[in-house]
Amino acid sequence: MSIQHATEVADTHDAHEGHAHDDGAHGHGLTDMGYVKVALVLALLTALEVALTYVDVGSLFMPLLLLLMVVKFVTVVSFFMHLRFDNKIFSWLFYTGLFLAVGVYLAALCTFQFFAGN
Repeated sequence: MSIQHATEVADTHDAHEGHAHDDGAHGHGLTDMGYVKVALVLALLTALEVALTYVDVGSLFMPLLLLLMVVKFVTVVSFFMHLRFDNKIFSWLFYTGLFLAVGVYLAALCTFQFFAGN
């Protein structure tokens, strides 16, 4: 197979896969401006987390922090790790790990609360 033929085959394959070389996208994902917007949303969520440490929200403090943590995790793995555009088995693996990690963390917090009463 000649180099010219191989290049034509690769270009045809890219065209069928929806990959354009000059559209500003990163293969499968967002444009550069899309990534900037996601980064700004993540920065806003982080600022909200920091602000929560200065505001007395009572017993809602930990659930709000956990909720923000989950939202940030899903956002990062969906866009920056391209999980949104990959096979759904990868999503299942990541979200199962997230569920298990949060469950272990909550169990540890409950254990500390239980033993603190003695």
